[in-house]
Amino acid sequence: MDQQNFKYSRRIFTIPLLIIFLLWLIYFIEIKFGYNFNKYGVYPKSIIGLRGIFLSPFIHSSTKHLFNNSIPLFVMLVSLYYFYREIANKILIYGLLLSGLLTWIIARPSYHIGASGIVYLLVSFIFFSGIFRKYYRLTALSLIVVFLYGGMVWYIFPTEERISWEGHLSGFLVGFIFSYLYRKMGPQPEKFQFTKNEEFEKLFDENGNYNPPTEEENELDSTNS
Repeated sequence: MDQQNFKYSRRIFTIPLLIIFLLWLIYFIEIKFGYNFNKYGVYPKSIIGLRGIFLSPFIHSSTKHLFNNSIPLFVMLVSLYYFYREIANKILIYGLLLSGLLTWIIARPSYHIGASGIVYLLVSFIFFSGIFRKYYRLTALSLIVVFLYGGMVWYIFPTEERISWEGHLSGFLVGFIFSYLYRKMGPQPEKFQFTKNEEFEKLFDENGNYNPPTEEENELDSTNS
């Protein structure tokens, strides 16, 4: 069962690499030709600001901003497509839409940009999925996620004015909800079936006490066989 759930395919790395490449390409175009794409971010409670739901994850304010998002995004995407390949596209696409919409509803009046909301979505989904599924491999992955990105939880609160904690919180909440809704889809823990062993049961009486056969019973069994 493990081999079926955790099977290598090119998509595990291809899709994450394409997404990261696209992020850097857009940023390169912005810098190279002097564009400023910030206005295409999520702007709360504005009709035109809805376009940011689709566009904001591809827009970054600086090289540092993009670099800080690229590494955890790549790691989380690879983990998503390796461990949850059957539902990975759903988590990524629906998560982008819902977390962006929630940001649009609750955020401050400002342009909210960057892929960090998707990072929080994936970190939250992968962490809670391992817990809800009670699958030792996925639980171990959850612990690794906590070890690597546990400090990120502080950024779902308004700690710094320049940070879109609303986007982080939205991604985190959507990831948690998805981890519960999709808990029965994708890899599941192995189920063991125990067969009945009559010879073993003979060693115990009806009350469960150990009651080995006597020498006479052993000799009788030997004779009958």
